[in-house]
Amino acid sequence: MLKMKLSDIINSLSLTVVVGDVERDLEGVYAGDFLSRAMSRVEAGDLWITIMNNVNVIAVASLTDAAAVLLAEDVSLMSDALEAAREKDVTVLSSGLSVYELCVALGKFGTAS
Repeated sequence: MLKMKLSDIINSLSLTVVVGDVERDLEGVYAGDFLSRAMSRVEAGDLWITIMNNVNVIAVASLTDAAAVLLAEDVSLMSDALEAAREKDVTVLSSGLSVYELCVALGKFGTAS
């Protein structure tokens, strides 16, 4: 389990903030692209790493109270998803790194869930 501020991860990994609050506490990490699976696995305070960029990702992140969504591989958030993220106060980050590379880097901060 990770116990740190989201802003610490952002700074350490040079992540881009697309939208949202970066001072939230980070509790863990989940990586995956199946929305139904993420809905049952992402926990409150988790950083969710995905390449999915649509409005449904924002809905699941809001429903699960994820600390943030991290879009890997330079994926850009769709415009309607960006609007939904702003409306639902969902933090979205991005990185050029792959999901694997992000997980390896995050593993250095502690045990991910």
